[in-house]
Amino acid sequence: MTTDLGVEATPLALLLLGRESDPASERGTACPGTLPPASEPSLVERARAAKDALGDKVFVLGHHYQRDEVIQFADVTGDSFKLAREAAARPGAEYIVFCGVHFMAESADILTGAHQQVVLPDLAAGCSMADMASAEQVAEAWDVLTDLGLAGDTVPVSYMNSSAAIKASTGRHGGTICTSSNAEVALRWALDSRGRAGRRVLFLPDQHLGRNTAVRSLGLGLDDCVVYDPRKPLGGLSATQLRDATMVLWKGHCSVHGRFSLDCVHDVRRRLPDVRVLVHPECRHEVVSAADLVGSTEFIIRTIEAAPAGSTWAIGTELNLVSRLAKAHPDKAIVFLDKTVCFCSTMNRIDLPHLVWSLESLVEGRVVNRIEVDPATAADARKALDQMLALPAN
Repeated sequence: MTTDLGVEATPLALLLLGRESDPASERGTACPGTLPPASEPSLVERARAAKDALGDKVFVLGHHYQRDEVIQFADVTGDSFKLAREAAARPGAEYIVFCGVHFMAESADILTGAHQQVVLPDLAAGCSMADMASAEQVAEAWDVLTDLGLAGDTVPVSYMNSSAAIKASTGRHGGTICTSSNAEVALRWALDSRGRAGRRVLFLPDQHLGRNTAVRSLGLGLDDCVVYDPRKPLGGLSATQLRDATMVLWKGHCSVHGRFSLDCVHDVRRRLPDVRVLVHPECRHEVVSAADLVGSTEFIIRTIEAAPAGSTWAIGTELNLVSRLAKAHPDKAIVFLDKTVCFCSTMNRIDLPHLVWSLESLVEGRVVNRIEVDPATAADARKALDQMLALPAN
């Protein structure tokens, strides 16, 4: 059997095409309805008409990495931290349409009221980083720490880019969620001996954000950090290494930010002598160390907005955002850090046909692609998310 795209219909092929689901991953399923064709010239008008018809009943959230064709319909744009706050602050909206990825929609469902319904236009919009840590793996890692007598003084800090099940585990063990905007604040909270804190942090699933924040912002050394590989006994570490570490970093990464290399930085500096290199903290440590400025997507946007006319910038983050910044600031020279362009493939799953289909379905009284987190998981995950929202502004 082959698919309509001529691909052999193996379970893996169907999964990659979004035709099947993997319960242990962020990947979803095919849409049960019929999407309008991507070339349909009236898509923009249809989306606008459906949104107008829904009025205040719908609130559309758009992550910075979304396509321009989608982001134009967002009521609020932002990174995952800002959007989590916005979702929690909109009790009057009956429908939250989240133009982002699966873990973000899960967080919105956890933070919104029971009367609200969260919709993800394409269920196949997952996150490869989130898939690098399963709830079962994290439970096994916590058992390792417990058996070594280390769990009592270890605080879990989980990146927003994680499943609801991992957020729930974090909440059960007294930890918090963080984003790239508030990772420093979250780690300081976790390591603050004056509060309920520990002498070490289990940080997951992105090793680079954890390492970069610990070294650049908290003054820790690289030797204070160890990488835990869930596929190896004891995470590939010795009991002494785990005991002596301040940061136990999960072996995970972002497939987009991880592609930027030190060679990219050196190359752009050769080509553009006056360039300033601005990168996201999900990049590798050597890239972050070689950059001029490092920060979240919100930080990147603010930096470019405040930059003087005529300045030159090479930005290491997702290409949709870089392209949008270049268009919005024609008085500045803005280039992508890597000469080989790369979009976030899962963020790009949300396109105009999927958005139109989901909005028009709501107009017709049908809620499609609803994201629901089971009550027990949501209750524990809410503890960790509420702790994040309670952290002081950085």
